Amino acid sequence: MQDQLRAQARLSRRALGLGMVGLGAAGAGAAQTPTWPLGPTRFIGVFPPGGGTDILSRIWCQKMTELTQQSFVVENRAGSAGNVGTEAIARAVPDGRTIGLGSIAPMAIAPSLYPRLPYDVTKDFTYIAGLWQLPNMLVVHNDVPARSVPELIALLKANPGRYTFASSGSGTTVHLSGELFKVMAGVDMLHVPYRGGAPAHVDLLAGRVHMIFDNIPQALAEAREGQVRALAVTGAQRSPQAPDVPAMAEFLPGFELTSWGSVIGPAGMPAPMVERISQLAKRALESPDTQRLFEENGATPWWTSPEDLASFRAQNEATFAPLVRASGARVD
Repeated sequence: MQDQLRAQARLSRRALGLGMVGLGAAGAGAAQTPTWPLGPTRFIGVFPPGGGTDILSRIWCQKMTELTQQSFVVENRAGSAGNVGTEAIARAVPDGRTIGLGSIAPMAIAPSLYPRLPYDVTKDFTYIAGLWQLPNMLVVHNDVPARSVPELIALLKANPGRYTFASSGSGTTVHLSGELFKVMAGVDMLHVPYRGGAPAHVDLLAGRVHMIFDNIPQALAEAREGQVRALAVTGAQRSPQAPDVPAMAEFLPGFELTSWGSVIGPAGMPAPMVERISQLAKRALESPDTQRLFEENGATPWWTSPEDLASFRAQNEATFAPLVRASGARVD
């Protein structure tokens, strides 16, 4: 009997020990899983305030603030077609307190456009989630005597080098949309780069430049107010926000250039944190309020997993490299 009691006691102590080990492991696992957000989160916008991507970034950040009950503050770090802000994201501490906008220009176009970049798109970032896709819209000053794309092409061919198109910076989709148009339409016009979309539109409305292939939100708003004339969108199909405006591909088959925005962070962010941000981003994009506001600004909500975003970016870079070479665009 005493032997049986001693055996049971040993089994009880062993079971208790295993239980404590299990609790310790569970506690360690919980301690290793980072909570997020840890407090106010800085979202670096890589373009100037007031443009389409800035508007969309602020819509998403507002929804993230509502979901997490922590503030998300957009900090605009513009310059060099998004490269300045993108470098700031790469140099941030990977603790989740600083994330930012991953955009087509600095992430997929710049590697082919710039001989040297202050960051490595394959090594310096954590890819987290897609946010939106956004075609551009070609609008012309009202004094330009062309009311359709065919009329514009004829006008440019008759006046090579006379007309100008503005952009928010060399290497942006606003710039390359114009370069693609030049190549596919066989026309010659002068590119005038600005430090962001807002100053470009100031000069467009004043008639100092003739046209711009800008993100839909601002271009569409100005067209609806009669300040400019909308001729085409750069997506493969017409935009639901402007169904009366034809797609450029209706006149130049194969023409397609659509920008995108995403959430990225510096390299080295913990995987559980990345997954949590990604899932919260998805919830924000699934919100009817976010979807409505995105659509009002010409954008389509576009969530991707971290892995799919990294793959998409690489494919996008491969797509744009020959376009950059064919256009002759180069930024030293």
